[in-house]
Amino acid sequence: MKSVFITGAGSGMGREGARLFHAKGWRVGAVDRNDEGLAELSGQLGTDRLWTRVVDVTDKAALDGALADFCADNDGGGLDMMWNNAGIGQSGWFEDVPYEDAMRVVDVNYKAVLTGAYGALPYLKKTPGSLMFSTSSSSGTYGMPRIAVYSSTKHAVKGLTEALSVEWHRHGVRVADVLPGMIDTAILTTTPNHSGDAPSKLTADEIRARAPKKGMMRMMPASSVAEVAWQAYQHPSRLHWYVPNSIRWIDRIKGLSPELVRRSFIRALPRLMPSESEVNR
Repeated sequence: MKSVFITGAGSGMGREGARLFHAKGWRVGAVDRNDEGLAELSGQLGTDRLWTRVVDVTDKAALDGALADFCADNDGGGLDMMWNNAGIGQSGWFEDVPYEDAMRVVDVNYKAVLTGAYGALPYLKKTPGSLMFSTSSSSGTYGMPRIAVYSSTKHAVKGLTEALSVEWHRHGVRVADVLPGMIDTAILTTTPNHSGDAPSKLTADEIRARAPKKGMMRMMPASSVAEVAWQAYQHPSRLHWYVPNSIRWIDRIKGLSPELVRRSFIRALPRLMPSESEVNR
């Protein structure tokens, strides 16, 4: 029986991934700080082939211990797929985001991916065709204003993916990532805005109504990322996966002229800012 270990599995993309891989007959290890989300997942899927534990991914001992305990019951003590998915956000102008909050983003979004990579490698090496998969972001294509630290962590995940995809070839372990755009998850409404110049009380329904209905930044369901994670395991060599796939064009255009992309963002920024009535609502 194949096995997958997913961080941030208590909600959003991670939960959809757990549900999909479980439906495909895999044994699923699901960890998250969100005990209520994990309990809900267990209620949906039952305990057959689902293993859950409350884990803070910034706690190396806790994450290493969870990996060891989950893999101990897998075929051969190995692991077919590690999905580093846990992530958080903080928004606002760079200087308005408190240093401690910015460092928490670094700890969860990047350092925990490193921890997951170190912890999972011994088990991935035991399993032919195994894959380490990580959640980057469309903000990992070009540095995004007002989420500068978040964006930089996703660039780091993307760079780590590229480097390890070369290094771990000698172990027979594949490495890939996904770069989602606007995904319909709780992060849309729970990410704090520290600058006080954007509407902070929009409901999920209001955000969905405002989201583009077409184009690369249209809102996509969390299940679309889970589907890509499943496809990535089946694909022998593809490195970067985009949701939707048209986001790849940001990478391509930036490769030709990062200055052009910068000018586009500067021109677009005033249109992206809220009106005074929205700020004061």
